[in-house]
Amino acid sequence: MLERHEPNAERRRGVERRKHTLRALFMSSFKTRRRGPRRGRDVSLVSTDWHHPQWLAVGILIIVLSVSDAVLTLRLLEHGAREANPLMAALISGSDLGFALIKIGLTAAGVFMLTLAVRVRAFGRVRVGILMYVLLTGYAVLVAYEVWLLHSTGSDI
Repeated sequence: MLERHEPNAERRRGVERRKHTLRALFMSSFKTRRRGPRRGRDVSLVSTDWHHPQWLAVGILIIVLSVSDAVLTLRLLEHGAREANPLMAALISGSDLGFALIKIGLTAAGVFMLTLAVRVRAFGRVRVGILMYVLLTGYAVLVAYEVWLLHSTGSDI
């Protein structure tokens, strides 16, 4: 005898895997199945298991430039400069190591989140990947400016 299913009956059983975002992100690191969203409107953080290696390179460059910025900022402060960012200025008043760790940790966490959302549109317009390139360019300009400031004071890096 054949069973008849109602048209709206749910056939799935067990735990709904799509409700466990962190588990899905962790497991997808080992078992990549999706290199892109299944549907055009699918833009959630877990719609893609695999990201192009360029995003790893961009993320690493951003973090390296963040480390350079922290070192150069501390060096400039030794020569009498003043931190322009009020949030970072509060951190600098403590220890140099604490400042560097918090700054780099915040940057790394931000890069991690941006990489997860690299295909999502930010503000409904621009893909987050473009924002990562803007961030990378901004850090490169900032580090170049800090190097120029150090050279103009006559100090070695």
